[in-house]
Amino acid sequence: MHKFWVLAAAAVSATMVPAIAEAAPAFSTANVNMRSGPSTRYPAVVVVPAGTRVNIVGCMSSANWCDVSFSGYRGWVSGSYLQASYSQRRVYVGPEYYRPLGIPSVTFSIGRYWDDNYRGRDFYRDRDRWRDGDYRPRGDDRPRFDREHRRNEERARDIRRDSDQRAQELQRDRDRREDQRRAGGPRDTRNPNAFQLFCGQDPNCRARQGN
Repeated sequence: MHKFWVLAAAAVSATMVPAIAEAAPAFSTANVNMRSGPSTRYPAVVVVPAGTRVNIVGCMSSANWCDVSFSGYRGWVSGSYLQASYSQRRVYVGPEYYRPLGIPSVTFSIGRYWDDNYRGRDFYRDRDRWRDGDYRPRGDDRPRFDREHRRNEERARDIRRDSDQRAQELQRDRDRREDQRRAGGPRDTRNPNAFQLFCGQDPNCRARQGN
């Protein structure tokens, strides 16, 4: 009888594993780097596009980082870039929602985690350096092309602003020339005496004013 209950419990556990794995699907809120550890300082694995579904394996209780799988990749994404459905609305994945969403708490061990997931990666051979904490700080976890896009938008705004300024200067020049064409002005072609009045005895004045 004891053997029967052990086998039954094992069968129930086996059927529950997929449900737990699928219990907390989430969606990325921006193009975000999946990292090889729970920090922006770890090497990037792949960019998760905005709006893409990922499966949350677990999240850390000590930091708002979640171990996720996406398109055959495994890595860490900040809960600040993940939303999940809860009570018919989307919420950012944070510690207060781990239990309601069925997300287990997990820890991180670089040795085992990298052995299981990153043996084929270039950064794997430097795992001892990363294990010792000798890694480069990174501030913004959005991928580089997002930051470049933002800079390109800023440059485009500068170009539009310069173009507007040039257009205003051209308009002022046109207005100035129009003012000069008014009655009595040196460019007043309707007044045959205008050049004489403004140019006097200068033989080159008429040519200059005609340009």
